[in-house]
Amino acid sequence: MTDSRDTIYAEPGTACADPDTGAPADPVTGVALFSFDESVARVFPDMIRRSVPGYSTIVAMTGLLAGRYATPGSNLYDLGCSLGASSLAMRQNIRQPDCRIIGVDNSAAMLERCRSIIDTDTHHTPVELVCGKLQDVAIENASVVVLNFTLQFIPREERDAVLARIYRGLLPGGIMVLSEKVTFEDPHLDELNIDLHHQFKRANGYSELEVARKRQAIENVLLPETLARHRRRIAEAGFSSCDVWFQCFNFASLIALK
Repeated sequence: MTDSRDTIYAEPGTACADPDTGAPADPVTGVALFSFDESVARVFPDMIRRSVPGYSTIVAMTGLLAGRYATPGSNLYDLGCSLGASSLAMRQNIRQPDCRIIGVDNSAAMLERCRSIIDTDTHHTPVELVCGKLQDVAIENASVVVLNFTLQFIPREERDAVLARIYRGLLPGGIMVLSEKVTFEDPHLDELNIDLHHQFKRANGYSELEVARKRQAIENVLLPETLARHRRRIAEAGFSSCDVWFQCFNFASLIALK
């Protein structure tokens, strides 16, 4: 599972290509023939920068949090690592000995490019990359677990089990960083923040048509929830406390403490 991926929607019967990846649209469904392949990996950093407000700040602060909470001999997990931005941020801030970062993603193309990026970094904490579903990955001896825009792509009925597994695998005093696109219980606030997000995209070069197509395409793929639901799930998993440390429009990041 990768971070905040968009598909492109076209009117049925047209052949509108994805403006980011160049993937052609299916003339029957109207959805671009989008897969998490090399073409997506190539444009992913620019795509997510233009689509997710505060993304760079969240990644950078993830690194600072990892530096604070990493303990000697522990594992740090980046679940849905895509091209490894959060893994690199953690790696560059870890000062404790014998730590290991484990990045998990279900896209082999993303992981291949991720490895090439990691290999250019001069820091020494080893990074292991695992291709697979994060629901199947065992969390063990963990001081830090990061899910930056990942849980939102997991079926809702599987999310409780994912967080419960993370909690069990965390060491006492460990943290989970959970960043998500969120919805608001107040429909007026929800509409406002959606509009502000779309304005953010337009300011970053997306046209009105592209914004509309992306929204329609991703409705059944990215399934956001309210902050209250995230807090409730985190508490039910066993975490002693959690709260939002960053939010911009309908994108937020929480820290949960064991």
